[in-house]
Amino acid sequence: MRVTLASLPAEPGRENEDFAAAAPDAAVLLDGAGVAGAETGCKHGVAWFSATLGGLLLSTITAQPARPLADCLADTITTIRSLHEDSCDLTHRASPTSTVVAVRVGAKALEYLVLGDSSLLLADTAGEVVAVTDRRLDEVSNGLRGPVDALPTGSPGHAVALAAYRDALTGLRNRPEGFWIAGPEARAAGHSLTGAVPLESLTSVTLLSDGAARLVERFELITWQETLTMLSSSGPDELICQVREAETGDPDGRRWPRGKTRDDATVLHWVLR
Repeated sequence: MRVTLASLPAEPGRENEDFAAAAPDAAVLLDGAGVAGAETGCKHGVAWFSATLGGLLLSTITAQPARPLADCLADTITTIRSLHEDSCDLTHRASPTSTVVAVRVGAKALEYLVLGDSSLLLADTAGEVVAVTDRRLDEVSNGLRGPVDALPTGSPGHAVALAAYRDALTGLRNRPEGFWIAGPEARAAGHSLTGAVPLESLTSVTLLSDGAARLVERFELITWQETLTMLSSSGPDELICQVREAETGDPDGRRWPRGKTRDDATVLHWVLR
């Protein structure tokens, strides 16, 4: 097993709300979400939530190899809730949440779980790459993004439109007609995308936060196959470097409309054979 990992906050000196870690037979990646500059009701913050949830989840899925990943995530959400429900307002609409990607190697298969808009790449022995991404957030947000995408990123009008957009998304969070993400309620884990792939068919798995997947998903500058080639030859640092170069070349979001000029970016690349 060989794991390479790179992570970079959106801005130097700013807290990184992504979290990724690996154990001998498992790996996790989480992308914390909150409302920038707004009260969340949690005194710990988004970075604490994603890191604590991620650490607990990795421990749980390795300690209980026979327990389904979705059940492990539900257990972990319940545990982290117990750690701060007495000191924080978890009914607050902006309470911290996080995407989750988790993988675990068993005797014959690799199990996976994806919740939220982070991505999982599965590379097989035939040279094909399959991306597993939860599209439910995209599906509900596409009809709400118009006012945000029409304005220069970082402008006063963009900030107002972005706040309204995020408020609308919060009302759709963890609802059947909306999207699902790890937060205060364990039931969200049951809506994860899960599956298993024969271990003998895989060469590598890659976990990416949406900030690292921008080169493919938002900017459409390379394909997932080209992403894997870059990771195999130059590693995760090079991928994040190219994301930052693209963001720097379009600071106002004229070419690629987006909520933030830069985002936390994290990549965990695990070579299985």
